[in-house]
Amino acid sequence: MTRNLQSGRRLRPIDLARGHGLSTQAIRNYEEAGILPAADRTPHGYRAYTPLHERALAAFLALVPGHGHGTAASIMRAVNEGAADEAFGLIDGTHAQLLADRRTLEAVENALRDLASAAVADRPAATGPAATGPAAAGSTAGSGPLFIGPLAGRLGIRPATLRAWERAGLVRPRRDPLTGYRVYDEADVRDARMAHQLRRGGYLLEQIAPLLTQVRAAGGPEPLESALTAWRTRLSSRGRALLTGAAALDAYLHARG
Repeated sequence: MTRNLQSGRRLRPIDLARGHGLSTQAIRNYEEAGILPAADRTPHGYRAYTPLHERALAAFLALVPGHGHGTAASIMRAVNEGAADEAFGLIDGTHAQLLADRRTLEAVENALRDLASAAVADRPAATGPAATGPAAAGSTAGSGPLFIGPLAGRLGIRPATLRAWERAGLVRPRRDPLTGYRVYDEADVRDARMAHQLRRGGYLLEQIAPLLTQVRAAGGPEPLESALTAWRTRLSSRGRALLTGAAALDAYLHARG
């Protein structure tokens, strides 16, 4: 079937590359990585691409902004190997992560609103116990204390990352008096989740620390408004990019028959 789909107009690597500002070596690399289907060869050994390869390249480049290079490459490899269900599963995973990020953002916004309300209701206490009072309003409501390993596993990061965040002041776990192990209560888990999402959004540790300080101090959402707006904008842009990628991939699937 692939041979039939690749029949028709023959294209050189430069023909595919120039329309996307790529090098011919990039086109060859994409083929070798399985992102493009294997090309036929001329009697002299030159690669002969077709409009099907154009569709594949367009689909891959459209998938990258929403899924990232690695996942986009895995999706294309699965499609080219005839494993469409595997490709759809990868796509579902990205959508699930985007939904989780949206819910985390909403939880952060809700937590900040609750913090602001608490600060107005009890302004003299805003710089004291307020750091732990609103824990139930965060995205980790109902979770009990955790040690570093389980928390790292829940976030999908390494324990060393949590230790680095502790050194940067992003999380402040207490120590178990008997074992000396780090213990993360609900407020710590909330802070770790917020730090994790902000890191995913491209924020540096030194940028995140002041944001979490504001959360702990019940400073209200105003100091964080621009950061949260930028975060929501990035999520919306990624959602739109996923739609664009899906359309291009669908066109490629139709071209494959």
